[in-house]
Amino acid sequence: MERYSRQIILPQIGTSGQQKLLAAKVLVVGAGGLGCPVLQYLLAAGIGTIGIADSDKVSVINLNRQVLYDEDDIGRDKTKVCKEKLSKLNPGSVIHTYSSINTNNALEIIRQYDVTVDCTDNFSARYLLNDACIICNKPLVHASIYKFDASLSVFNYTNKYGKRFPTYRCLFPFTPKLDEIENCSEAGVLGTLTGIIGCMQANEVLKIIGEFGEVLSGKLLVFDGLTNQSRIMKIKLNAENLNITRLAENYDFYTAPNIKEISGSALNQKLHNEEDIQLVDVRTVEEYADFHLKSSFIPMNILHENIHLISRDKPVIFYCETGSRSASAIKILQEKYHFDNLYNLQGGLREWKKIIAQHNLS
Repeated sequence: MERYSRQIILPQIGTSGQQKLLAAKVLVVGAGGLGCPVLQYLLAAGIGTIGIADSDKVSVINLNRQVLYDEDDIGRDKTKVCKEKLSKLNPGSVIHTYSSINTNNALEIIRQYDVTVDCTDNFSARYLLNDACIICNKPLVHASIYKFDASLSVFNYTNKYGKRFPTYRCLFPFTPKLDEIENCSEAGVLGTLTGIIGCMQANEVLKIIGEFGEVLSGKLLVFDGLTNQSRIMKIKLNAENLNITRLAENYDFYTAPNIKEISGSALNQKLHNEEDIQLVDVRTVEEYADFHLKSSFIPMNILHENIHLISRDKPVIFYCETGSRSASAIKILQEKYHFDNLYNLQGGLREWKKIIAQHNLS
């Protein structure tokens, strides 16, 4: 009673509302810029069970906005760090961690929770979470950040009268083209904006569970961090989107069948044999400075201006952290500039480092 007294005295919450929060189960997918404030405020508010899904490790480039982490956490799994620190914030809450959410486990995991919070930064994860929440009939609290702008909405919400509200596909029916995709690694993001919008996501979760206030469903809040101005746009329900009964086989919109790949082991062998190849790093300046192979450095945001730096006479292997951005670059180069000698590093540097570590141990 003392811990949550400032919430309990609110007539819209009271003891019964606080008990709803304590009994609630919330899944947060993504423990990055948005996920950090969401997790902190949900735990502080007394959510009884929290699930945290993220496959990343803490990196120095995270520290300007992912405020749960510090320099001592660099290189550690985000989910493990979150569990350690959040358990100290509220020892009364139960915390479960998941290394990833994918087509094989999404339905099984999401069914265990009352609300799912989308704190991801890519379209494949957003469509996967949307479809899984439709199938499981669970609300999805979504937010996205782009440079100084942000948006927020609650999808697939059913009110107490049984009325269904729009889904993510009602707002974005089709996935964007590869050359239209730009995430925060390429576009940049203002760190404070993730805190502002992350707190607003947590606020929507509390309203859904506590059944107070007006849930931001059927509407999209758009926020401008440069002017502090916001506007709300209405979203129309397309009832056909509620008929999804199974997940797609593949939600990875960054790869395509005609993109050739090379494994980390095969690349390692080529480097060992000193074969005549070109490596191209498409990551950001900060990522490149943190670690890179001996390669050409052509970030995604200046790809079109540097086509002349890419060889057409020998194998060219593109890489990024996970393989998604480099696959996007190859797709653009093949479609617009007719390259036929490009390869994508399968799994990116993350998988390559694992392979190198295994070789060193053996």
